[in-house]
Amino acid sequence: MATAKIVSLKALVHGVSHRAPLRRCRNLTSAVRCYSAATSPPSKAVVYDQHGSPDVVTRVTELPPVEIKDNDVCVRMLAAPINPSDINRIEGVYPVRPPMPAVGGYEGVGEVHAIGSAVKGLSAGDWVIPSPPSSGTWQTYVVKEQTVWHKIDKRTPMEYAATVTVNPLSALRMLEDFVALKSGDTIVQNGATSIVGQCVIQLARLHGIHSINIIRDRAGSDEAKANLQQLGADEVFTESQLEVKNVRGLLGNIPEPVLGFNCVGGNAASLILKFLKQGGTMVTYGGMSKKPITVSTSAFIFKELTLKGFWLQRWMSSDKAEECRSMIDYLLGLCRDGKLKYEYDLSFYHLM
Repeated sequence: MATAKIVSLKALVHGVSHRAPLRRCRNLTSAVRCYSAATSPPSKAVVYDQHGSPDVVTRVTELPPVEIKDNDVCVRMLAAPINPSDINRIEGVYPVRPPMPAVGGYEGVGEVHAIGSAVKGLSAGDWVIPSPPSSGTWQTYVVKEQTVWHKIDKRTPMEYAATVTVNPLSALRMLEDFVALKSGDTIVQNGATSIVGQCVIQLARLHGIHSINIIRDRAGSDEAKANLQQLGADEVFTESQLEVKNVRGLLGNIPEPVLGFNCVGGNAASLILKFLKQGGTMVTYGGMSKKPITVSTSAFIFKELTLKGFWLQRWMSSDKAEECRSMIDYLLGLCRDGKLKYEYDLSFYHLM
């Protein structure tokens, strides 16, 4: 988890990594009151007109002012992350994609710049996030109806405010939606160094739930283990350490896991299944290895394992707006209190 560095947004157009926050330049003046109150200022944006590799199809361009209608809010974006799903949308392989031409980005945090005449409860200077997330956050100014925006506490660190919805919320929902976990239970996950993985560790620890965590064999794995243990991980194993017949012998007094989270697929998913106890459940929410999940016949017959999938966007689209916002406030409260934290090992990107 290295310290972030500052680079140009041009890096995005040349194949930047997929989870780095896209951050608006602080030098861009907010003194834009010279523009008509009925329109937004011009907006610099990352746009694509066709699907394909982001380093080929994206371009940085200036968009003209947008009319601010009675129920609209004009938001000056402060920071927005680049998630794997954002890249998948540009590539055209994600199940839900905005119509083109499209502005990239799906979540982020911004400051209210101007409001329409019918807007209540928001004022210039308030911090807001799109909740549920909304496409088009990779631009300096976004104009959308008030119902899109959720006001948050400005004391929240910007990086957490910009990234709370997709990853921390996924961690919280998966811990609550599939198995009725209780204090003393155990979960197991691969992709443990991801933001979801880091959040799972801490949210589980807050409720007295043990976590077993699997990471890739790579340079710096010892440091990664130490970082995860500092967050509250009970056990952290590299994949090669689990090339044993009986992984149960590695757990000591920790109970066998009742629930597992898979975001990798391939062999890393098989390792989750090896750990799960009789009747356990594995939830798949990603497939970063792009390899299929292979399940042995005995895992179904003799261990009676259950395999399920989780897609946050489907959950949020099922009339969950108020519940979603309540959980986001809860998560951001944990962030402000220092009880939930996660680090990017990637870079920040300026819009200017």
